[in-house]
Amino acid sequence: MTGVADGFVRVRLAAPAHEGKANAELARLLASVLGVRRRDVTLVAGATGRRKLVRVHGVDPVAAHDKLGL
Repeated sequence: MTGVADGFVRVRLAAPAHEGKANAELARLLASVLGVRRRDVTLVAGATGRRKLVRVHGVDPVAAHDKLGL
C-alpha cells in the first residue's frame, strides 16, 4: 500500500498487467492484509484499467480501515 489519494487506496504491484496477473496479485495482497481468504476478494470493476473496485467479504469496515491504515 502506498497511501490514500482522493478517497482511493493506492497500491503499487510488481506483477505485470498482463493476462490478469496484476489483478490476481492485488486480490492476494488485499486478502493477506485484511486477513481474509483470497476467494473473499472479488474484482467488481476495472479489470483492464488502472482503477479497480473490489468487494471484500468477511471483514468489518472499521477493521478494514484500521488494517489498511486509513
